[in-house]
Amino acid sequence: MAEQNVTCYRIYDADMPEYSAAIDLYEDKYISLQEYAPPATIEPEAALKRLGELIDATERATGIDRDQIYVRQRTPQKGEKQYEKMASTDKFYIINENDAKYLVNFTDYLDTGIFLDHRPIRAQIAQLAEGKRFLNLFCYTGTATVQAAKGGALSTVSVDASSTYLDWAVKNMQLNGYTGMNHFFYRSDCLEFLFDTFDRYDLIFCDPPTFSNGKGRQNFDVDRDQVRLIKACMMHLDQKGTLIFSCNFRKFSMDERLLEEFDVQDITPTTIAEDFARDQKIHYTFLIKHRTVVKVQQPKTSTKLVRRK
Repeated sequence: MAEQNVTCYRIYDADMPEYSAAIDLYEDKYISLQEYAPPATIEPEAALKRLGELIDATERATGIDRDQIYVRQRTPQKGEKQYEKMASTDKFYIINENDAKYLVNFTDYLDTGIFLDHRPIRAQIAQLAEGKRFLNLFCYTGTATVQAAKGGALSTVSVDASSTYLDWAVKNMQLNGYTGMNHFFYRSDCLEFLFDTFDRYDLIFCDPPTFSNGKGRQNFDVDRDQVRLIKACMMHLDQKGTLIFSCNFRKFSMDERLLEEFDVQDITPTTIAEDFARDQKIHYTFLIKHRTVVKVQQPKTSTKLVRRK
């Protein structure tokens, strides 16, 4: 990855079933080791032993000191638990990606603050953003917004239901010097935001969770609600604009109604980098545009005058 100037990437993804974990390397300094919860059939002592062996192997293979290897166990999170702190170190580190900087935290939250598998998508956003009005829905820590601003977006709007992550997004933008009055942040349920506002955008990035049932909000299921969500996005998309829709629901399939109504292109293979190539279902990505209506003008029929003799 060094030749591509990539400094944060995945080095192991459950390659051996008995060592079920994802291991990410950040800046050749830090390791995020995310252990997938072992099945109930595995004895706790055996699971703990395997985890210890995996940590030892990671230390030997990378040369990263053990105190810089951050371990967490991934279990399904629902409701407000998606946003709750797991610890309170408030210790953030600066990482680099595509000539931008981001803040990450290895201990306090479910995720570090950046989804590394979306690296190619963020790069594409930077390429498409010049002169565009950009909307980032379910913006998380605003990493895509930073890339849009870096790419020369005319304006950016970032929306998320979590004040914690929205504040983080503001800090990421500030870290990169994007503090102008053309960058806006809204704490809101994204569907409510789409139905309550009227602005139009040239480029929209929508990366919803698989499922969400936060307090005071309607339950959201990306498979069930995809038509409603995408149609709401398209109401705000300029006629010549582009919606980038991505999700990590492993069984996701675009609804036929959307395929009939809009121009939908599945670009998933181009958005999965080599460090995630082992898992082709890590996410799905689509470019969605309004269909171009071509008006065919009927030729005028000319009438010949025939003179009678």
